[in-house]
Amino acid sequence: MADRNASGTDMCSGAMDRRRFLAATAGAATAWAAGPAIGGAAPAKYRAAVIGHTGRGNYGHGLDRVWLEVPGVQVVAVADADANGLAAAVRRLGGAKGYADYRKMLDETKVDLVSVAPRWLDQHRDMVVAAAERGARGIYLEKPMCRTPAEADEMVAACKKNNVKLAIAHQTRYSPKMKVIDDLVAAGRLGRIIEIRARGKEDRRGGGEDLWVLGTHVLDLMHRFGGRPRSCLAWVMEGGQLAGTNSIREGNEGIGPLQGDEIHASYRLAGGAMGYFDSTRNAAGKPSRFGLSIHGTKGVVEIHTGYLPAVHFLPDSSWSPGRTGRKWLPVSSAGLDKPEPLKDGGLHAGNVLAAKDLIAAIEKGRSPLADIETARTATEMIAAVFWSRRLGRRIDFPLKHRTNALARP
Repeated sequence: MADRNASGTDMCSGAMDRRRFLAATAGAATAWAAGPAIGGAAPAKYRAAVIGHTGRGNYGHGLDRVWLEVPGVQVVAVADADANGLAAAVRRLGGAKGYADYRKMLDETKVDLVSVAPRWLDQHRDMVVAAAERGARGIYLEKPMCRTPAEADEMVAACKKNNVKLAIAHQTRYSPKMKVIDDLVAAGRLGRIIEIRARGKEDRRGGGEDLWVLGTHVLDLMHRFGGRPRSCLAWVMEGGQLAGTNSIREGNEGIGPLQGDEIHASYRLAGGAMGYFDSTRNAAGKPSRFGLSIHGTKGVVEIHTGYLPAVHFLPDSSWSPGRTGRKWLPVSSAGLDKPEPLKDGGLHAGNVLAAKDLIAAIEKGRSPLADIETARTATEMIAAVFWSRRLGRRIDFPLKHRTNALARP
C-alpha cells in the first residue's frame, strides 16, 4: 500500500512528477527560447496582483515582474505595507493600483493570479490563505513555503477548499535540462539510484539558516529524483557540539526559532536510495558546491540550481575518475555532451516558465510542476531535521509533530 501524507495524498509520486514534467516542460521551454512576449494587442485574459513587503522580504527573486512577460496577463494591483516601497513597485509595474493592505487589495480587485513575493516566510501562510479565500485561481509563491508543517497544512486546506492552484518558486524543476536528466535515468545510464547528496551554499548562513533558505531547493530536487522521504535522522551542531537549548535563537527572514552552524541530515527515500543534506557555516567552495549529485550503480549526475543550471554526467560506476580516467560530460538542454542552444535567463527565466505552467495547470485542471504538495514535502524535510535533534531519534514521515521543534512549549 502506498505511503500517504497528512492529507491522504499518495506519497509515491517520483514517477508521476517526472511524467508531468516531460508532458509540460518542452512546450514551456520552447516558448521561452522564442523570446518572452510583453503586452500585445489582445485583451488580457487574466488579472494579476502582487503582494510584496519592502524591508521584510521585498519582492523575492522577481516574482513581481514575472507577469509582465506572460501573454494574456495584466498586472492590475500591488500591495506593500512600506509607503516608499509601494510607490516604487507601482512605477515598476506600469502604474498598477497600489495598496498598503493586501487584504483590501484582494477584496477590491478580484484578481485571477497572485504573486506572494516576500522572501521572508513568516507572512506566507496568511497571504496565501487570504488570496485563496478571496477568489484567486492561481498563486505563485516565493520559497521557502512557510515556517512549519502546520502552516503548510492550512495553506493546502485553503487552496483545496477554494480550488486554487499554487506553484512555488523552485525554478530548477522547470529547467529544460531536467528532461535530459530524466532521459539519462530512463535509459539506464546511471543504473540504479542508490544515493543522493545535497549541500547548501555554506556561506555565513551555513547550518540551520542555509537549510531553510536554500536547502528547500535541493531537498525539493532530492524528492523529485528519489521519491518522497520515509524517515530522517539528523545531527544539528553548534560550535562543534550537539546543539542544545542554549543555542536556540530567532532566525533571520522570519524563520522563527533556529539553531545550528552545521547540519548533517540523512533521509530514507521512497525510491530506495539514501539522501543526505549537509551544510557547514563559512565552508563554501569556489565555485559553490550548492546543488546535489545523484549517484547510481553506473554513474553520477551533478546538478546545480537555476533555469539552466550547470549539469554534468560521469559515466563511471566507481565514481572515481582519478582512477578510471573517465571524464565528466556536460549536459545541455539539447542533450548529453552537446552545446547549449538556449541563453541563460537566470531565475527570471525560470519564473516565466513557472508562471506559464501555472496558467496551463489552471486551464487543464492539473497540478503545477512545482505544486503545493511538493512545497509541503520540502517543508516537512526541513522541520524533521530539528525534530530529530530534539527527540534524539529517527523521525518518520508524515511528521507526527507539525510545529517548530525549537519553539517553547
